[in-house]
Amino acid sequence: MFKFTLLILFSSFMAGSEKPYVVLERGDARAVIINNEPVDDEVLPEHRGGYSGVASLTHRARDKNIFVPFYAGLNFEHIHDGTNQPRDIFFEPRRAPMQIKRIDEYTAELYQPPTPHWQLESRLRYRLLDDGTIEMTLECIPHARTFKNDYIGLFFASYIDKPASLDIHFLGRPADQIDAEPRWIRGVTPEHGKFSTHLAVDDNRNFAHDPNFPLTLVFNKSNYRYAEPWYYGISGGMALVLMFRPGDNVRFSQSPSGAGTGNPAWDFQWFVPQYEAGKRYRFVMRAMYLPFESQQQIIRATARHQAALK
Repeated sequence: MFKFTLLILFSSFMAGSEKPYVVLERGDARAVIINNEPVDDEVLPEHRGGYSGVASLTHRARDKNIFVPFYAGLNFEHIHDGTNQPRDIFFEPRRAPMQIKRIDEYTAELYQPPTPHWQLESRLRYRLLDDGTIEMTLECIPHARTFKNDYIGLFFASYIDKPASLDIHFLGRPADQIDAEPRWIRGVTPEHGKFSTHLAVDDNRNFAHDPNFPLTLVFNKSNYRYAEPWYYGISGGMALVLMFRPGDNVRFSQSPSGAGTGNPAWDFQWFVPQYEAGKRYRFVMRAMYLPFESQQQIIRATARHQAALK
């Protein structure tokens, strides 16, 4: 009888979630992973539809969600090719059906079949590592030649709930000082879509786009370049650190009001140039949430994760 009960529980555990979210806990972190359905219960009160990813991220040192409760973090926001499109097409990840499944005790997966317009199929896995760091892995397959400028643009957003400071911090240099030694840059944007995106020091790629392309965060470059592929922001005495693989050539993006006044968006972009229909593409990043003491403490705490991403 005991074995039979365990088998039923295990089958239910692996089959998926009856709710549109999965709660993961490990180390000091607790993450609630959600698909793009709305929820209003004791776990996710007033969570709005369209915002998938990490609906809530808390820590033993701070039980308040770092993300705006209506929205999410590490949220799959846009698919684009630089051409002007109706809003619903830019926001297809919000609107196309999305399935959620618990893979194991520490992993949840979001699966989106080929979307109506772009025909992009995707799997997003969110796994809590032993110290509570989130490893997010995206695998996507374009099923048709729908991207007119021969590249796939993907945009991920994290909506931060009223931090004392709206800025992000990264090691970099002014864009016009090629030989300058890296130093700490305080990334600040005066308004949404102005000086919003920070490229790597060696990222000289140009992606064609229509005049007046409406996603203003995407191509409006800042006056700085980053030297190492990671950045952090601070909220409530905690640091949220986003770390990337150097070869993925992500672009950091930020908005001081992405989720409304006082609620910034700490974002990133990934591009797939010269894509091939039917080919699988893979992207990996990690997000760590921990008490903030100093920049050197953040470097020490994230060192093994940054090494693993190289």
